[in-house]
Amino acid sequence: MTLLDIQISVEEGGWPSEDELQPLAERVLEAAAGHLKTHAKQKFPKMATELSLVFTDDESIRAINAEWRQKDKATNVLSFPAFPITPGKMPGPMLGDIIIARETVEREAAELEKPFDDHLTHLMVHGFLHLFGYDHMNNAEAEIMEGLETRILADLGLSDPYEGQDLKLEP
Repeated sequence: MTLLDIQISVEEGGWPSEDELQPLAERVLEAAAGHLKTHAKQKFPKMATELSLVFTDDESIRAINAEWRQKDKATNVLSFPAFPITPGKMPGPMLGDIIIARETVEREAAELEKPFDDHLTHLMVHGFLHLFGYDHMNNAEAEIMEGLETRILADLGLSDPYEGQDLKLEP
């Protein structure tokens, strides 16, 4: 059962084509949705809920980050839920938007000595969890969110992204 309708847009930054990114996004985000449904008892509408996944560059994400979060710097991923949601509650027909910046993902992957696609997968999952109301603003929230990320990534055959490293995703 498809839980998501994923709309992909490549705006800037030398990303592969939308047709190349679509299968990765579907595999990663459907796995994340399936994990939430099975293990976190997340409710889903009968019809697939839509989300937008935007691939851009550092310059664009910096402008968005400055406008919406008052942080004038590039970041790896931003999430904008369409509607406020509490983890476990039913989302509407539109989840929201996830925006990912290529240069930051490349730089972090190199710093972490991880393959680009593994780090990109982690950031997709991270951004997706934000759309469901998960956050990491305090230690208790971070423990829950990072635990979900780790288990979802394990479902996808990837190692714990937080093990043995200091680089954390910024709040």
